Amino acid sequence: MPKGLCLFFLFLLSLMAHAENWPAEQWSTSVKTTGPALQALEAYAFPPRNDTTRQGIRTDALLVIRDGQLIYERYAGPTTADTPHLTWSISKSLMATVLGVAYGEGLFKLQDPAQKFYPPLKKHPDMTIADLLHWASGIDWQEDYEYAPLKSSVVAMLYTRGHGDMAAFTADHPRYAAPGQAFRYSSGDSNLLSAALKNIVGPNRYADYPWTALFVPLGIRHAVWETDTTGTFVASSFAYLTARDLARVGLLMARGGRWGDRQLLPKDWAAFNREPFAHFRANQDEAVPGGHWWLNRAVDSAARPWPDAPSDTFAALGHWGQAMYVIPSENLVIVRYGDDRDGSYRHNELLKLALGAFAGKVQP
Repeated sequence: MPKGLCLFFLFLLSLMAHAENWPAEQWSTSVKTTGPALQALEAYAFPPRNDTTRQGIRTDALLVIRDGQLIYERYAGPTTADTPHLTWSISKSLMATVLGVAYGEGLFKLQDPAQKFYPPLKKHPDMTIADLLHWASGIDWQEDYEYAPLKSSVVAMLYTRGHGDMAAFTADHPRYAAPGQAFRYSSGDSNLLSAALKNIVGPNRYADYPWTALFVPLGIRHAVWETDTTGTFVASSFAYLTARDLARVGLLMARGGRWGDRQLLPKDWAAFNREPFAHFRANQDEAVPGGHWWLNRAVDSAARPWPDAPSDTFAALGHWGQAMYVIPSENLVIVRYGDDRDGSYRHNELLKLALGAFAGKVQP
């Protein structure tokens, strides 16, 4: 073979080796990792399961994407690859992603008053969209679940006096701080964003908007998102996706909001999602808040929340052990669904074991 032709074929092979992988209708798969590191991960994630007491770590799904390919997948309990699983508060990060598409359409700015798009916020006229995305609305909110249900704002919103109109219930709360000055995790903030989105995109587009803006472009076919009685998506809690479909959102975020050759989320929106909220103080929550995502960043003199994971790790997290971890430096997306009721699951432990099994094997 002539030398020039040989070099040309070597060039083509090099391009193929470094080409990005994107899922089509189904994920492409590569060889599954085996060995002691994977055994250690599975021993942690899938111990003997007790469905009577619901004690201990109870993983429903664990899925790993590396360099755009599905390299590991396992399910337990009633969950399968085709099960749209309740994501709980991962729904919040999904709403932030949907909002990012509307932001890219030029329909709002981060510093716009939230009341501009949700007029019932008359008690809080100086609150911005960015404040809500940082869980820094200043609204006096109690995010307690089964541990203190009688004092819980979120239980009342989801299940009792606020469940018919969750945004109106939240907006009626008094303030405890000026907007944008203090972090307080609030499912109410997320539902105010969902109500604002209705006027941002218009009522005629709203009911289909998560699908037309995000799910369909990503090839997500099995998403379910519940609404309250006003037709507002319960952005705090009630989106359901299969593990494979949720991983598509993770890959979008791992690649800075780009899907194939389309910049679905503006680059500055993706950067905002991963920028720590300036007024967060160490140990206020289990990770550092960005724009409705959780970051593995050091704050003040405290260590990173997940010290065994890279500092660029960020995540969408939900009640009872739901998690999607995105690790751009390792080209990894990890989806973990669970039914953990006793708090024994640890993000850092799963990340450490998953990195031991799957990291460092990606072509540069």
